[in-house]
Amino acid sequence: MLDEIMKDAKNKMKSSSENFATELSRVRTGRANPGILDGVMVSYYGANTAIRELASISVPESNQIVIKPWDRNALNDIETAIRNSNVGLSPINDGQQIRLVLPQMTEERRKEIVSQVKKMAEEAKIAFRNVRKEAWEKVQTALKNNQATEDDKYWAEEELNKLINEMNKEIDQIANEKENEIMKI
Repeated sequence: MLDEIMKDAKNKMKSSSENFATELSRVRTGRANPGILDGVMVSYYGANTAIRELASISVPESNQIVIKPWDRNALNDIETAIRNSNVGLSPINDGQQIRLVLPQMTEERRKEIVSQVKKMAEEAKIAFRNVRKEAWEKVQTALKNNQATEDDKYWAEEELNKLINEMNKEIDQIANEKENEIMKI
């Protein structure tokens, strides 16, 4: 019973960690990263479609992303979707492809983004604490229903604390790597 609770908690925490890493990949760093377009959906013949499904995305230079659609008719739809998204970039349509030029980031903007990353990391840690709380409540319920002993309770508490410490370290490491990437000129 407790093994299942621990396994479920670990899976939920891993999922939160992966979600955090995915969200961080969308944060602009001053270098071109096709990941910033992952959340942009294009209305293509009435269906919302990811840009990756409509075009090839490349990074020819460190401050430029090129989007070349497989169907030229999608060019204007892709441009409109990028303009309407919160990516913060202005697409340049040359009739064959779309270029996104990333402006150089100021020191102030870099610090602003770093604080945003720290906030995202704290939100991930809060998600971990919520998972731990949920798991602990399940342990308490198992104890009340005589499905676990006091020794099991202490074991579960120790395991939950180890798990949350491990996951917090992982989040801190991911966030520190992203902060270093952002602050690198």
